[in-house]
Amino acid sequence: MNPSPTTPGGAAPGAEPPADATGTEPTATATGASATAGIPDELRAAALDRQRRLRQAPRFPGGPAADPAGSHHERRIRSFQPRRSRVSPGQQDALERLWPKWGLDIDGLRVLDLPELFDGLPVVLEIGFGMGEATAQMAADDPGTGILAVDVHTPGQGNLLRLADRNGMSNIRVANGDAIILLREMLTPDSLDGLRVYFPDPWPKSRHHKRRLIQPEFLDLVAQRLKPGAVLHCATDWEPYAEQMLEVLTAHPRFENTAADGGYAPRPGFRPLTRFEGQGLDKGHVVHDLLFARH
Repeated sequence: MNPSPTTPGGAAPGAEPPADATGTEPTATATGASATAGIPDELRAAALDRQRRLRQAPRFPGGPAADPAGSHHERRIRSFQPRRSRVSPGQQDALERLWPKWGLDIDGLRVLDLPELFDGLPVVLEIGFGMGEATAQMAADDPGTGILAVDVHTPGQGNLLRLADRNGMSNIRVANGDAIILLREMLTPDSLDGLRVYFPDPWPKSRHHKRRLIQPEFLDLVAQRLKPGAVLHCATDWEPYAEQMLEVLTAHPRFENTAADGGYAPRPGFRPLTRFEGQGLDKGHVVHDLLFARH
């Protein structure tokens, strides 16, 4: 998933409004409360309710929701760092035209019928796609596979839709929101033919390691949604995170390393070398790929 610019090509999945350090309510609530100090309770409540509704309003008509799961599901420690960025006119046009056709909000209130959504194609889930160039390239190279691409970065969502439309690719669907809610609430067991997590936020500070996506609990959930033999493919340029990924994946009873030596795998040809990854390599970063098959 992986909208943090701390890794090349990274982008993180989740809801659009920024979360505080605990992953709870956005800090705008506290700001609004201080701004209404000294105002009668009923007026303060109305002002705070208006702020809440504005935060939850879609940024574009018919486009992705600001907080699709809303209060339907419990807040948790988030593995992503949402951020807002400028949306270009082309991205805005794609969001407004194509979201009703190829986009979906992760609201946690329905179960997706993937065969219907992708016209019977096998489906790979990609968590975090940045600006979508690599996703678009993989979709073009493998039109017989559907890609359900999840992110919260609005410019990236618009850009991926624009690329899919421009290149005539109908095997991409863009999901907006928290990938954990998607996996837990909206996908059925054994429904995925693969999962890709490329350059997730490494959360380098020790106190933030609990936010890293690749954890035993996450793997428990993923193992339920992947078909037997389906591959979980992770990539990172953050050495300590790569070591943690290898440790937790190796220890999980439902995953088996596809690398014969039990270590990292060579970058497979189907994963494009992105511009951001190239910049990281130029800086001396070492990128590690991990491919583990579900038992």
